[in-house]
Amino acid sequence: MLAILRKLEEKQAQARLGGGQARIDAQHRKGRLTARERLDVLLDPGSFEEIDAYVEHNCVDFGMADQKIPGDGVVTGSGMINGRLVFVFSQDFTVFGGSLSERHAQKICKIMDMALKVGAPVIGLNDSGGARIQEGVASLGGYAEVFQRNVLASGVVPQISLIMGPCAGGAVYSPAMTDFIFMVKDSSYMFVTGPDVVKTVTNEMVSQEELGGAVAHATKSGVADLAFENDIEALLGARDFVDFLPLSNRHDLPVRPTSDPWDRQEPSLDTLIPDSANRPYDMKELIRKVVDEGDFFETQPTHAANILTGFGRIEGRPVGIVANQPLVLAGVLDINSARKAGRFVRFCDAFDIPIVTFVDVPGFLPGTAQEHNGIIKHGAKLLFAYAEATVPKITIITRKAYGGAYDVMSSKHLRGDFNYAWPTAEIAVMGARGAVEIIFRKDMGDPEKITQRTAEYEERFANPFVAASKGFIDDVIMPRDTRRRIALGLRKLRNKQLENPWKKHGNIPL
Repeated sequence: MLAILRKLEEKQAQARLGGGQARIDAQHRKGRLTARERLDVLLDPGSFEEIDAYVEHNCVDFGMADQKIPGDGVVTGSGMINGRLVFVFSQDFTVFGGSLSERHAQKICKIMDMALKVGAPVIGLNDSGGARIQEGVASLGGYAEVFQRNVLASGVVPQISLIMGPCAGGAVYSPAMTDFIFMVKDSSYMFVTGPDVVKTVTNEMVSQEELGGAVAHATKSGVADLAFENDIEALLGARDFVDFLPLSNRHDLPVRPTSDPWDRQEPSLDTLIPDSANRPYDMKELIRKVVDEGDFFETQPTHAANILTGFGRIEGRPVGIVANQPLVLAGVLDINSARKAGRFVRFCDAFDIPIVTFVDVPGFLPGTAQEHNGIIKHGAKLLFAYAEATVPKITIITRKAYGGAYDVMSSKHLRGDFNYAWPTAEIAVMGARGAVEIIFRKDMGDPEKITQRTAEYEERFANPFVAASKGFIDDVIMPRDTRRRIALGLRKLRNKQLENPWKKHGNIPL
């Protein structure tokens, strides 16, 4: 019996060693943790339970029959994050470069199937050289099996991808279909084709970092939600992030105790809006002063920064926050901001997370670049997302809400539950000057008359009371009371029931 137990211990030690000490040391020299070290940081101490530690590949070609390592390049199992269940897989770059084989894929699929059965998030730590070439189409089939489960799990359990190393070719499409992607600066990469292929096909000379690094994807493409400085920060960030999410679409939202009074007033908000309509202010200041303890977890902070998305809490309960940012492009809506916010709204709706929207939007960004790249369709994504959403929706208009952008930003007409405005709100088809130049075109030669007409238009429309008189605004509130009114609204909406007409699925303007 003791001999059998010793053999088990030897097998366990062999599995834990992965590709061997030399490759582990090489991973450390690159500033990266190993697959198991990453799980130690991500999960509560002692909570990880591994499955399939002894799985080996079934490839016999190209001498692979003599190269078998227990686990086959991915560590899979379940554990706890702050006492809540999650399923995880962590690709091991020390074993065949983390390349995906048929058995490797089966291991990932198994934990995804389990996560769907019990209702728990799936967190993937991706560090892979791509498909295992020696296995050919079997490896590609493995990728497709994972892709299929990503789609089936979408909207059922939260899916989070942490890109901790290279991620190329077919390997990028599984993370792309998950809900959120975190990357590590100067360490992780995502691209469909690498720099060498790009050079061959297009003659472009580009580095891995420029082509698909964390900063490129977090800023330019919007593929990544956040770019962290190192593995540790990314893993700790994921721990914080998971706390905002329910375990699945059939679980209640997590509630965190808070000492922040629900009816706390913020007198400083009464002076947040500048006297001049052309002067910006920081919408993040408003968000942080409204949410519990100023804790706002922003997603995609460096991409399409003219709109803010992220999570906060009110009375300990998570809320999704969407807000125009006057500091960037005056908070205007454009292609990237509409796509960014539209996807975020749909995520919140899928998991019953209430949406709070702060509005200061002068309209859609004009120009040939926007029109020719499809602002009509892309802008409609945000419109579609808000109109489709059945979760509690509370909207606060702080200053400008002009034109179609007023409609799009969770207006009463898109089934907003509580729509409030600050006294500084201006709800109109367009700004006063532009409106006067159209309505009183015949007076354009008389600057004095135009100035007078502009003042009259501002007096008539540059306030929230016309919209309030029509019931489009439920109340004009004091800025200092914003947190209290949101908290009261969310209490009332806790048992909200609203269903869209039955359909297989809608056809969002992709």
